[in-house]
Amino acid sequence: MNENNCNLHLGDAVSWLKTLNDETVDLFVTDPPYESLEKHRKIGTTTRLKNSKASSNKWFEIFPNSRFEELLIEIYRVLKKNSHFYLLCDQETAFIIKPIAEKIGFKFWKPIVWDKVKIGMGYHYRARYEFILFFEKGKRKIKDLSIPDILSVPRIHRGYPTEKPVELIEILIKQSTNEGELVCDPFMGSCSSGKAALNLGRSFIGNDLCEEAYEISIERLLLNE
Repeated sequence: MNENNCNLHLGDAVSWLKTLNDETVDLFVTDPPYESLEKHRKIGTTTRLKNSKASSNKWFEIFPNSRFEELLIEIYRVLKKNSHFYLLCDQETAFIIKPIAEKIGFKFWKPIVWDKVKIGMGYHYRARYEFILFFEKGKRKIKDLSIPDILSVPRIHRGYPTEKPVELIEILIKQSTNEGELVCDPFMGSCSSGKAALNLGRSFIGNDLCEEAYEISIERLLLNE
């Protein structure tokens, strides 16, 4: 799908990024289906990541840790100088991504904590947070210095697997872009990032490997659902 301020693609994230020109994106915000999600699903601590009445989605294909370097190389290449990059992940994946991103050239500022407000599932110290890794290419100031590094936004109850609240993504986009700038998400899922970008007057390009996610994203952005 290709509209004036929105371009959606179906396919492998890295292959798609390789088709984009150097330094053409103002902000990356993404939430890859990292390996540890599969571990959580197998032991039954993440019910939303399987077929259920709440979601008809099949379990999406995992993006292996071994591919993060090629992914981050492409994100760095496509991202404009003096721009930001946010990657949502759990604590296990954060330890894997940080050194790879720094080796490629990103400056790592800090992990922002997404407080989901409502407790999740688990066997001990049940999950209520997720990390948003905050990287920078070059140097760019955030807009509002009063925003804390803990963002309390209720998680989505019943929805697309691992769906992120539009309100959460809007905070990141407001902090790191101006109106009219281009936001990119190579793992768009149900396209919360695209919805947030368009709500704020930004342009959006996104991709997903899952055909169902692609179709949901088209409906959500075209029909404003």
